[in-house]
Amino acid sequence: MRILALDQGTTSTRALVAGPEGQAEVVHACRHDQHFPAADRVEHDPRELLANLRQCLDRAGPVDAIALSNQGESCLAWDAVTGAPLSPVIVWQDRRTSADLARLAPHEDLVRHRAGLPLDPYFSASKLAWLLRSLPQVQAARAAGRLRLGTTDAFFLQNLTGVCATDVTTASRTSLMNLATGAWDPELCALFGVPIDCLPEIRSSVDDFGRIGGVPVTAAIVDQQAALHGHGCQAAGSAKVTFGTGAFALALAGDRPPEVPAGLFPTVAWRVGGQTTYATEGGVHAAGAAVEWACRIGLVDSSEALRQFDAPPAIDRGLVFVPALAGLAAPYWDGSAAGMFLGMTGATTRADMAQALVEGIVLRAVQVLDLMGPLTAVSVDGGLTRSGYLCQFLADMIGAQVTLPGTDELTGFGAAQLAARGLGQTLAAPGLRGACPPRACDRAGRKARFADAVDRARGWR
Repeated sequence: MRILALDQGTTSTRALVAGPEGQAEVVHACRHDQHFPAADRVEHDPRELLANLRQCLDRAGPVDAIALSNQGESCLAWDAVTGAPLSPVIVWQDRRTSADLARLAPHEDLVRHRAGLPLDPYFSASKLAWLLRSLPQVQAARAAGRLRLGTTDAFFLQNLTGVCATDVTTASRTSLMNLATGAWDPELCALFGVPIDCLPEIRSSVDDFGRIGGVPVTAAIVDQQAALHGHGCQAAGSAKVTFGTGAFALALAGDRPPEVPAGLFPTVAWRVGGQTTYATEGGVHAAGAAVEWACRIGLVDSSEALRQFDAPPAIDRGLVFVPALAGLAAPYWDGSAAGMFLGMTGATTRADMAQALVEGIVLRAVQVLDLMGPLTAVSVDGGLTRSGYLCQFLADMIGAQVTLPGTDELTGFGAAQLAARGLGQTLAAPGLRGACPPRACDRAGRKARFADAVDRARGWR
């Protein structure tokens, strides 16, 4: 049995082929351009993303089933008949709708009650409304009865299989789905100004999503939930953090939408065989994105420079970095916050700043994990976990063991596991490649210093 997972992410598209004994291999990967047409805007070219997916399919070889994982909140408009894009992909990091959502502030309790989500440009609803309001070609398609609005997964599926559908986990990221019913909510759609008839059908995470070259697509799921499944999180309270473009923590919650602390939100983990499993989530917008920024301006030569540091922690030496490069997500949801270094002196070096960069990414993730309750262990994945310093600093700061699964490709592997379930098969877990037990440190003092720095970042603008 060979299962192909198409992992369409924020910076690249990857093809992972998994086998029944837990083996997994990336057989192709290709990056795509990031477009920044204005300070608050991030876009992708949908044609480029679709071409990269087709390239991955061509390189995969014969497979028995296909899974698709996607960026979650990134969305676009397209022609319902031809599948041709009518807009760029507006990426989850995009902040262009901040003012629109400020006007909806009196309705925030309604959105939280029905969708489980805060009012934030991160989610898809306000982006979809902006497309309909701002682009003549989208308005023309609506007038002609040919408009489709949705997340990237539905666009990809329509073009690759002819089935225009999304899954319940991705739909739960839009602010348009009722979390309790798993269906589009007419009142939410009306509030945001998104026509419900233009949205794709919502299906289970394991379902019939059509065929590509005769091969069934048996699973579709948002990337972070795919990673949660790939980590083997099956019991309530088990948690993972994916350090990708952002850092996203999820803890499994059971078969009912959980009550969550302020700043976090409930979400769907997956739906299989009619059974919905829920999770608690909190995301940090800048993790790998902060490293890419540091490389772009010459602060860091490459991510290799972040793997180990000989000096004591930068925060213990008075140097702090707040990675609020796109505002602050959980638990603050403050888009006005600014990224900043605090505590620099004439003796501060590039290496000191790089060390503070890693610590700031971890400390933001810790602010989320601390709200998820006492944790006995946290499983981590993503490119940044190649930094032994990051993993050990995280273990020290949460006071619990950090485990590293046997593959870095947990998003693709989790999606492949779900696709195998669609065939009535299972894929073995990938095992572990390491673990970091916690060490004694001034945990409380570090958290207090970092919280003070975050308060300054929030008051900067």
